Amino acid sequence: MGKKTDILNFGNIDNISRRSMMGIVWSFSIPAILAQFTSVVMQYIDAAMVGSLGAGASAAIGLVSTTTWLMNGLCTAAVTGFSVQIAQLIGAKRDSDARSVFRQAFVLMMCFGLFMSVIAFSISSHLPAWLGGAKDIRADSSKYFSIFALILPATQIRQLCAASLQCSGDMKTPSALSIAMCFMNVIFNFLFIYPSRTLIVFGNEIKIFGVGLGVSGAAYGTALAEYITAILMLWRSGFKSKKLSFWGEGTWKIRKQCIKTALRVSLPAAFEHMIICGAYICSTVIIAPLGKVPVAANSLAVTAESFCYMPGYGIGSASTTLVGQSLGAGRSDVAKRFASTAVFLGVAIMTVTGALMFVIAPLMFSLLTPDTGVRMLGTDILRIEAFAEPLYAASIICAGALRGAGDTFVPSLLNLASMWGVRITLSFILVPHFGLHGAWIAMATELCVRGILFLIRLYRGKWAEKKLVV
Repeated sequence: MGKKTDILNFGNIDNISRRSMMGIVWSFSIPAILAQFTSVVMQYIDAAMVGSLGAGASAAIGLVSTTTWLMNGLCTAAVTGFSVQIAQLIGAKRDSDARSVFRQAFVLMMCFGLFMSVIAFSISSHLPAWLGGAKDIRADSSKYFSIFALILPATQIRQLCAASLQCSGDMKTPSALSIAMCFMNVIFNFLFIYPSRTLIVFGNEIKIFGVGLGVSGAAYGTALAEYITAILMLWRSGFKSKKLSFWGEGTWKIRKQCIKTALRVSLPAAFEHMIICGAYICSTVIIAPLGKVPVAANSLAVTAESFCYMPGYGIGSASTTLVGQSLGAGRSDVAKRFASTAVFLGVAIMTVTGALMFVIAPLMFSLLTPDTGVRMLGTDILRIEAFAEPLYAASIICAGALRGAGDTFVPSLLNLASMWGVRITLSFILVPHFGLHGAWIAMATELCVRGILFLIRLYRGKWAEKKLVV
């Protein structure tokens, strides 16, 4: 394959062994996995910072977390319709067309990000009450979400640039900048959350500046990190990338075919995110009446679980690029081989991380919160989830591969059946009898069903028969 991984050498790939193909998948996955790993570590630190303020602070952010996922998911879905086109055009060696798609996407996504920001800000004062949150945490939740709303334009551009770079084959730059963003987020949170104070380090007093904004400080820290990273991502993709640069051959003209193709991919992907996040929000509404401790434990357990599935999302990102470039080059056979290899690798790794999570769950929660009740409950539900990780891996990586082919409609229907037919239905049945444990039993069951459905879709192979770009 050579030293560079931006373009696959399809002429030399016919006789490649499964082991070598796994090496290619792994080489594309490593930067994304490292970024995921750093992101998770930073999320742990972030959650621990907020958790140190008490269960109420964790519950305030946890209450609106599913809605923030929904907004971020819609931003991701909007980007997908353009980034997949870029992957296939680069695989077909149509670099000028790829640059044109990126430019059109930049203009349209900036407008979409601003639109999402206005919508989110307009509902921020009412959202905590709509979600059934306790009255004593609603004010903090509302402030946090209103600040989050102002971040969305930067989030949209950051996601567009990162996804476009990845689909062009540059996995390292967006991963490195994502890692940098995580570190910035922690540093800024440290400054914004806590008040000025004096720390004793090796017997010496050190004065630490702090703004002391509490829960709102976590949002401000994230906002500053997001805007800095978005600028750096834009600089790297729009000014330094040979395949995406604004200065290379291409056009800024908004073309109907580009938008039509993007909508074909993005609308089902948006529908999928709405299904999933709508189910998350519904789950939050079911869990919220259980009280502060269950809400905080649920929120922190979601953060803790991310340690387990980070390799899956890294490999899923790689499979999107590999499948997209393969289909762009007219090699559906290679696309299928990359997809199956990625699934095998991801399931194997997440089986190991799931087992590890089961063992160290008490330690993970001891790092996240000093509240004993939250620790005990969080440990229990995290161990329930560990059993679903292998099939969860299958669903994540299959979705990434299918996305590279532009196949998002059928997966959205599979998510609809799985999330609402299994998870929400079981939650309504189990939570009144088993509390938060019931919600996580329902979640684990649904993830297994989802994994099976996605495996069936992938191995039938019909997704590889269509070419997204013409």
